[in-house]
Amino acid sequence: MEDRIGFMQGRLSPIINGLIQSFPWNNWREEMVEAATLGLHKLEWTLDHERLYENPLMTSTGQDEINKIMRDLNLSIPSLTGDCFMQAPYWKVDGAKREARQRDFVAIIDACSTIGISQIVVPLVDDGALESEEEIKILRNFLLSLVSKFTKLGIRVIFESDFAPQELAEFIATYPVALFGINYDIGNSAALGFDVDKEFRHYGGRVTNVHVKDRLLGGTTIALGDGNADFEAVFRQLSLVGYKGNFILQTARAVDDEHAIVLRRYRDMILDYMAYYGT
Repeated sequence: MEDRIGFMQGRLSPIINGLIQSFPWNNWREEMVEAATLGLHKLEWTLDHERLYENPLMTSTGQDEINKIMRDLNLSIPSLTGDCFMQAPYWKVDGAKREARQRDFVAIIDACSTIGISQIVVPLVDDGALESEEEIKILRNFLLSLVSKFTKLGIRVIFESDFAPQELAEFIATYPVALFGINYDIGNSAALGFDVDKEFRHYGGRVTNVHVKDRLLGGTTIALGDGNADFEAVFRQLSLVGYKGNFILQTARAVDDEHAIVLRRYRDMILDYMAYYGT
């Protein structure tokens, strides 16, 4: 079970500019080493739009270094959170700007394939939230045009959204099951006040990745167990749908120098839930 628990890149690094999540430019190598010492052998890469092509994931030398570190530490990077897509969504612009952002998307897919990333999280929230049928169409048409590429590279796109359960079920039903899925964010669903049983009844079989965090209803991310997330219901439903994917700790940030202690405690909490519910 422990092999299925990973963490969101940056959670073992100092907070940058007060942001809860951003790429840890000065600490990404050291963070991977520390993760291995904690027994965390999976991480989800974080990619921002700012300095996109400077990110080590996007350079050949960086890819070589990442692959070497993974081999040396017995660490894998199965997924990527594309905050870049939320920060610069191609479905909200047109003309040359849309084409440029779509080229970025393809470049990211190619880069992910070089280090074994098989799931790309596309956040349809905040600045990337879908606000019209036209945006839904633009998003889908481009992604479906890449089906052969996804198939060849063994990559699946997984959506994180703020859609209500039935709306999300209808949305994901228009995409091929083998190549598209849902990233279930425990904290975000709690903050939106969604009913866990209803969510899984509508689309539980399409969940292929889970972000673990806790949030207050209508509020921000806080320590696991202190918010409105119903972890018992989530893990019960995950067990019922036969979920065998990863659990990525996207938890509330600790104060400096306590990152490892807090992340270890959260890992142990999730292990207890997994063991109890047979997830």
